[in-house]
Amino acid sequence: MPSTTIRPQVVRIASAFAAAAAGPALVGCGLIPGLQNDVFRLEVGDCLADRLSDGEITEAATVECTQPHFGEVFAGTMLQDGEYPGDAEVSSTAEEECLAEFESFVGTAYADSELDIHMLYPSKETWESLNDREILCIAFDPAGDTTGSLSGASR
Repeated sequence: MPSTTIRPQVVRIASAFAAAAAGPALVGCGLIPGLQNDVFRLEVGDCLADRLSDGEITEAATVECTQPHFGEVFAGTMLQDGEYPGDAEVSSTAEEECLAEFESFVGTAYADSELDIHMLYPSKETWESLNDREILCIAFDPAGDTTGSLSGASR
């Protein structure tokens, strides 16, 4: 059973590709190679192929949830515009939001679950340069890859 404090936290960081993602519509058409794994393109329902490293990331490969995968994006929310609220507040808000959505997705309270959470949230750099306001919550099994959705897994 995981502790009541979420450990894994991941911060998105801008890269040359991420900056391009905020630009022309060519990105959406797939005309710029290398963007298929761009962390800024993740959406609720995506399953991640590989474990995310702690710290700042720019890429996260996705796979069909029917294939073995590391985790699943189960919730997302947008932070309010304004000045960057600071690392501690963004991290705290991400934790609150992800914990609030966990039980309704998995079917078990986080404190009673064998699953854990990774959070993706803006860094000061992405907040200011890419107008990044999104928090994404990722459920995963610390014991290893899963196959199928974790929605309603009740574990």
